[in-house]
Amino acid sequence: MIRVGILGAAGYTGGELIRLLLNHPEAEIVFANSESNAGNLVSDVHEGLLGETEQRFTAEMPFDQVDVVFFCFGHGKSEQFLKVHTIPAKVRIIDLAQDFRIKGDHDYVYGLPEINKADIQQAQHVANPGCFATCIQVALLPAAHLNILKEDVSVNAITGSTGAGQKPGATTHFSWRNNNLSIYKAFSHQHLAEIRQSLKQVQGYLDASIDFIPYRGDFTRGIFCTCVIKTKAPAEDIIETYKEFYKDAAFTHYSDKAIDLKQVVNTNKALVHVDAFDGKILVTSCIDNLLKGAVGQAVQNMNLMFGIDETAGLKLKASAF
Repeated sequence: MIRVGILGAAGYTGGELIRLLLNHPEAEIVFANSESNAGNLVSDVHEGLLGETEQRFTAEMPFDQVDVVFFCFGHGKSEQFLKVHTIPAKVRIIDLAQDFRIKGDHDYVYGLPEINKADIQQAQHVANPGCFATCIQVALLPAAHLNILKEDVSVNAITGSTGAGQKPGATTHFSWRNNNLSIYKAFSHQHLAEIRQSLKQVQGYLDASIDFIPYRGDFTRGIFCTCVIKTKAPAEDIIETYKEFYKDAAFTHYSDKAIDLKQVVNTNKALVHVDAFDGKILVTSCIDNLLKGAVGQAVQNMNLMFGIDETAGLKLKASAF
């Protein structure tokens, strides 16, 4: 069994990770750390787990008892944590924050299996991709492979309220979010850097701008994305490239038909579809922001790192009805 420790276990991502690992055939949760909830039942905070576990949150962090630690911190806290805490070298780390996603003076592998599977399998430390970043990348990576990202790409994507975390805020309060729609961080979202990094990795260069407009949706889970790419490449070549690019992917699938959000909510799937128009293509993609966009992908990466079935613990049915 893979022995697991979870830091920041009381938030949305922590709760989803616990839900997955409780049903994972080859993983065991050794500790779920939350200083503010130490001693409380996990099911008192993550109430959907009532009847599934009697585990309690702990303030302790017995790293010597685990094989892997998941960081479910807010952005910026992982790097700070590692400056004041020592994790044994043998313990693998999967960080769900953005602290190590951009290549630099660290050994973290960017955890997008669609392009980095071999590196993830050999990694000691993995930086899990962002939710918007995952959805946008699966939409654009085959186009990068085909070398057609030569002009500015228009991207619009809408996310559920869980993407903003569990702590209530002005833009996550029910009365504000319900029956509402808004944009934020237009052209400046923090996930753009990792998106560009991956597209450049596949295409070899990226001079074009990724003009990304994020939307806050009035639903809880999921991301739905549209990308407009200007190209004169034949539509049949583009579609065939998309199918070929994802033919061996465990969770990313090309759909011949138009896709919708309910096909992926509560799963680790990413769905992609291409429509061709005169001189441009429209790529749509969708994921569950908490699963393929966060802890589902993190568990997928854990499976790869430990050499077990990539889909273990992740065979989930979409909540399409």
